[in-house]
Amino acid sequence: MNKSIAGLGAVAALAALATTYSSSEGTELFLSERLSAADFEFMKWISEHGKRYGTRAEFEFRLNQFKQTLAKVEEHNSRNDVGHQVGLNEFSDLTAEEWKMKLGYRAQDRVAAQRVEVLDTSNLADSIDWRTKGAVTPVKNQQQCGSCWAFSTTGAVEGAMFVSTGKLQSYSEQQLVDCSTQNNGCNGGLMDYAFQYIESNPLELESDYPYTARDGSCKYSASKGQGKVANFKDVSVDQTGAQLRAALANGPVSVAIEADQFAFQGYTGGVITSGCGSNLDHGVLAVGYGSEDGQDYFLVKNSWGAGWGVDGYVKIAIRGGDGICGINVRPLHPII
Repeated sequence: MNKSIAGLGAVAALAALATTYSSSEGTELFLSERLSAADFEFMKWISEHGKRYGTRAEFEFRLNQFKQTLAKVEEHNSRNDVGHQVGLNEFSDLTAEEWKMKLGYRAQDRVAAQRVEVLDTSNLADSIDWRTKGAVTPVKNQQQCGSCWAFSTTGAVEGAMFVSTGKLQSYSEQQLVDCSTQNNGCNGGLMDYAFQYIESNPLELESDYPYTARDGSCKYSASKGQGKVANFKDVSVDQTGAQLRAALANGPVSVAIEADQFAFQGYTGGVITSGCGSNLDHGVLAVGYGSEDGQDYFLVKNSWGAGWGVDGYVKIAIRGGDGICGINVRPLHPII
C-alpha cells in the first residue's frame, strides 16, 4: 500500500484511509469504528475543495497538516476572549513555509517615510465602503507567489483612478512583478517602490498583461499604460486610528499587516481584535471602515481569492498606535 496513487481524490482517499486503519490487523473493519472525526472532516474538505494528491505519501502528509489546522480552529473557537471566528479554508493543508509564499511584504527593505501627510479628521463619516461606490475590483488571488505588495498597489491605483475618472479598471500585478526592479517579484516587495515605478510607467490593464503567479521578463508596452500615479503619500500614525480613517474618506489605501498567525490565516468572520502582532509581512488594501456589535473596524481586501475570509475580506479592529495586526504602521496611497 506504499505505491503512488496518481490523482488521489476523495473516493480513492477514503479507501486509502480505510486500508491504513485496517491493514495493520489484517481484517476488515467498519469505517465508522476506526476513522476519527478528523479523518471524516478531511474527506469532506477534500471533496468540497476538489483536492487531489499525487501520491499516498503526499496524502498522508496533507492529512497531518489538516489535522493540525483543525485543532487550531477548535481551540480558537472554544475561547470567549476573541472577537472573530476562524475555520477551514482551501489552504488548510499548507505548511508554515508554504504560507510564507502567500505573504511577501519586505519590511526589512522599508524606506523611511518621506511623504507623510497629516489629514483633517473632523467631520468623518461613521462608515465608508468603497465597494458600494464602485471603486473596488473583484477579489484576486496571488497564489503561491509572494506578490501581495503588487496586489495592494494595483488595488490602490484602481480605486484612485476610479475616484479621479469615474471608471473602474483592473490593472496588471504581473507588470509590477516583472518590471518593478526595486522589488523582488514573487520574493516580495514594497508598495512604496511599486508606486515609484508607476510614476514613470503607467500600469497596463490586467487583460493586456495577465497574471502568471511567477517571475518573468518585463514585457511592458508604454502605449498600453493606463493606470497612472503622479505621487504617493504616507499616512501619519496617530493614537486613535483616525488618520487612516481620514485617508479612507478619499479612497482605498494600501496597508501592510502581520498575517503569519492563524488568527488571520483562518479568519472566517467577526472583527479581529487580537492574535496578530505588528511584524509586517503582508500587503493588503483597506477599502473602508465601520462598526459591528459596537466594535469599530477597518474593512480590508486580501489577495488570497474570494474563498478566503468573508468573500475575500477581513475586518480588523480600529486601535491606536500600531493598530491590530500593525495596520496603522505604514498606510500609503497614490496621488493621481
